[in-house]
Amino acid sequence: MIHFENVSVRYDDAEHPTLTGIDLTVPEGELMLLAGPSGVGKSTLLGAVSGLVPHFTGGTLTGRVTVAGRDTRTHKPRELADVVGTVGQDPLAHFVTDTVEDELAYGMESLGLAPPTMRRRVEETLDLLGLAPLRDRPITTLSGGQQQRVAIGSVLTTHPQVLVLDEPTSALDPAAAEEVLAVLQRLVHDLGTTILMAEHRLERVVQYADQVALLPAPGEPLVVGDPATVMARSPVYPPVVGLGRLAGWTPLPLTVRDARRAAAGLRSRLADAAPSPDHPSTVAGRAVPRAPGGIGLARVSNLMVRRGRVEALRHVNLNVASGEIVALMGRNGAGKSTLLATLTGMIKPTSGTAEVNGRAPHRLSPRELIRNVGLVPQEPRDLLCADTVEAECAAADKDAAAEPGTCRALLSELLPGIGDDTHPRDLSEGQRLTLALAIVLAAAPPLLLLDEPTRGLDYAAKERLTTILRDLSSQGHAIIMATHDVELAAELTHRVAILADGEVVADGPTPETVTSSPSFAPQVAKILAPQPWLTVGQVREALS
Repeated sequence: MIHFENVSVRYDDAEHPTLTGIDLTVPEGELMLLAGPSGVGKSTLLGAVSGLVPHFTGGTLTGRVTVAGRDTRTHKPRELADVVGTVGQDPLAHFVTDTVEDELAYGMESLGLAPPTMRRRVEETLDLLGLAPLRDRPITTLSGGQQQRVAIGSVLTTHPQVLVLDEPTSALDPAAAEEVLAVLQRLVHDLGTTILMAEHRLERVVQYADQVALLPAPGEPLVVGDPATVMARSPVYPPVVGLGRLAGWTPLPLTVRDARRAAAGLRSRLADAAPSPDHPSTVAGRAVPRAPGGIGLARVSNLMVRRGRVEALRHVNLNVASGEIVALMGRNGAGKSTLLATLTGMIKPTSGTAEVNGRAPHRLSPRELIRNVGLVPQEPRDLLCADTVEAECAAADKDAAAEPGTCRALLSELLPGIGDDTHPRDLSEGQRLTLALAIVLAAAPPLLLLDEPTRGLDYAAKERLTTILRDLSSQGHAIIMATHDVELAAELTHRVAILADGEVVADGPTPETVTSSPSFAPQVAKILAPQPWLTVGQVREALS
């Protein structure tokens, strides 16, 4: 269905090709997963399937890419639209209408489908993706995860032969991600749809793949094979694979179920051990101190926020002390981003109070605000306005009154290899997010707020991020992050607060909170239950 023949892609002014000599075949009716570190060219490879590369992005493509027999060099994206459906990393870039239902219908209207067919497919898609309650909602009022589901739905209604998906579950809560992946499985098995997907959260998707294509670092060959074989040698892998490698399990398990069946011996070896009393666990031999007590740096009391006719938050109470790392978790639309926006002064409370350092954020001037609280939003481009990475970092240092080079040093630590002259729009979604994080961290605000900070980041980048956040915590900075990444919460945070329909329904130490919920438990906790282990790092420390 999809064929790459010696394909290379080089963008203008780039020192090295993004892709080199790719030979790859995706058979009809299979789900192939693209894996590899950030910046190795996964999004470029996906774009070559839909024709966006090079017709829209520019650059030079050599070799040949065919989809259903059509050569993408001679067929522009609009001439492939009836065959290929594409969902990129940024759902907002897809939308052309105002409401959910209109967006689901738009693609079919462009293809000239009959109204009865359009109506039936819209209803089917609303039910498949759990969007029926949102059908009349303006897209701008949806959460990031809800927008992601609408973007996927707008492609599914056209019934394409090939689906190209770039980070399709990155903004979804665990339950919504499972629903979307179940739909994709149904398309593959029941309708014979061919799916090519790039995803960093391998713990969610690797077990559904028929094949995995590992895009390595420049100069190394492409590796294609069954998921277990590729994961055995991949530099990026989910916790279940990490635990299997550590324990020496053969064959390597890809699911929690298979790992539990193999884990009896490991549980016996760990029976007399216990995780370090200081949570989170150690990584690379570094322990994280306990969350200190004391007066809250961020305090929310009986907070209510009304947005139009919707009560986005109600009766919310939260107290975050200096040095504490807290995860906000919950379904898409539960109010996590609204709570962060209230703490940054972007939204004024309808009733109740929200305070940072004893002051209401919405009453602070911009200069005072940047010295007290920093927010890394879901959409990193909201913070990016310069033409080069170097200019962005220089402006961040100036705004934060930081030493010149501070932002650039942070960026290099988080994600090495990004050139000073690179335009921010030429970065991948994960790289843009990393740049935005470095810009905010340059000011070293006492309170740091992160909205989906690992969206688009591979495991190595996430580990570098956790190291920086631990250092900030040890220096007394309070950190609140809204995240669907249960593995990050288990690895990094002291507390987890779970929101549902605008209310805090659980708030407590991370080990207790995440293990009491099947949706938010990390893979290691599910595999080794009822023993109290959360991460591969804890198990490695105990065995050593």
